[in-house]
Amino acid sequence: MKKSTKTLLWAGLSVSLFSSLFTTSFSKAQEYGAYANDGYNHNSVRPIHESHIMYQKSLWHRISLKQKQNRPFFATGNEITGIIIDAVKLGIIRPYQNDSLQTRMSQEDFLSNIQIPSDDIQYDGIEQVIFEQQNDVWNNDDIWATEEESGVESQEFYANQLYTLEIKTDVFFDKTRSRMINDIQTISIIIPAEMNPVTGLEKTIATFSYKELVQNLFRDNSSAIYYNERNNQAHRNLEEAFDLMLANGTLIKYANGKDEHIMDMYDDQHEALLASQNYQANMIEYESNLWEN
Repeated sequence: MKKSTKTLLWAGLSVSLFSSLFTTSFSKAQEYGAYANDGYNHNSVRPIHESHIMYQKSLWHRISLKQKQNRPFFATGNEITGIIIDAVKLGIIRPYQNDSLQTRMSQEDFLSNIQIPSDDIQYDGIEQVIFEQQNDVWNNDDIWATEEESGVESQEFYANQLYTLEIKTDVFFDKTRSRMINDIQTISIIIPAEMNPVTGLEKTIATFSYKELVQNLFRDNSSAIYYNERNNQAHRNLEEAFDLMLANGTLIKYANGKDEHIMDMYDDQHEALLASQNYQANMIEYESNLWEN
């Protein structure tokens, strides 16, 4: 009798434990499944289920807003870089550290990145001691001098100085519509090398989710325009301009096992440029030949 009671007790405990684990797993599936495991890319403006995608490739393009074809994105007072930067300052848009869209960048780091870099003054020996003593005196509230009063003020880049963008796009073939889709994922603002006097190298200020830009900044925004010089009554919204693929850029990278840029794959810059153009031409040909057989 005692043995039977113990057996029933263990059986009841097992059922209870299984029920608890099942409930926990089911609740977590409900919590994360709609965002992580439902087959959709939630960084897309118009998500398509993965079962409808027959072919996919991630591409990175470098866009110079100084090029004639791209100047409508860079009209004076309506520069796309300026619109995005102002939106970050107002808290409308939150930047990311990189195009994986995994880690947010703090507003403090963003504001630091848009400061014009300059050589820091180096002090050593007795000069350092004097500087520290003066610093202690300056911390007195009675004689504190602000940056504006002392004439020393950190300066930010102007929007028209930030004329380089990097765009990551997922290109895939949607078999339900029998067409290739260009699904923009991110837009990054780059400091051009010539605008970086300290290192002379390009630097990424921040990366932005294209979906967030569209939903929170571009749509219904009279300032977010693709400027039409021929007809000022027919400016296009930036979302529409990107949908129509009006931005012209150079392919600098495609998804590969080593995560290399095209420039890193070739010794000669001219050869790398030809390889970039050839890769884009092959993708167009691939699309056109998909249904021939």
